[in-house]
Amino acid sequence: MGRSRTRRLNPPESAAPKSAKDSVAFVLATCIVGLIPFAPGTWGSAVGVGLFWLLNAGSERLYLYALDHRVTLGSALSLRNSLLLIATMVVTYAGIWAATLVERRTKLKDPGIVVIDEVAGQLITYLFIPLAFGPWTLLVGFLAFRLFDIWKPYPIKNLEVLESGLGIMADDVLAGLYAAILLSALAALRIVA
Repeated sequence: MGRSRTRRLNPPESAAPKSAKDSVAFVLATCIVGLIPFAPGTWGSAVGVGLFWLLNAGSERLYLYALDHRVTLGSALSLRNSLLLIATMVVTYAGIWAATLVERRTKLKDPGIVVIDEVAGQLITYLFIPLAFGPWTLLVGFLAFRLFDIWKPYPIKNLEVLESGLGIMADDVLAGLYAAILLSALAALRIVA
């Protein structure tokens, strides 16, 4: 039986950071938006969309530079995807560390204030989309990730039983992968652009 995410409007007093390490973990794990009293997971996903948008904008500038230097479109796409993959790995590993500390501090399994897992899952959702995409792709990716994150089809729910931050992050990583597959298929069929 999987654990259910504990929702709290405010973090318990014991969750208050007691050291610099706790403070960094708390900010990373909550991305600040985890403290919003309604739909913190949705806000965390929105942070993931925003982070993807910033990474993509930076990649577009590199792409324009690459065009001036005769770099192929495939190379530009590889560059964007490499940057996105590195960012996703950093967020995921930092999330495991931060979520573990916050879970330990709050003494709650998968506390609702932890949303860095949604950020990582949302980034994964966009890993395989084409270089040229429109706002519908972002919206459909956002909705697809939220659907898989809430629905938790097999074996996503089973991953919640993993220990501490790994369990918190793993189910959203797989939900992001499911959403990425769906979004890639929709983009390949030109249903979203």
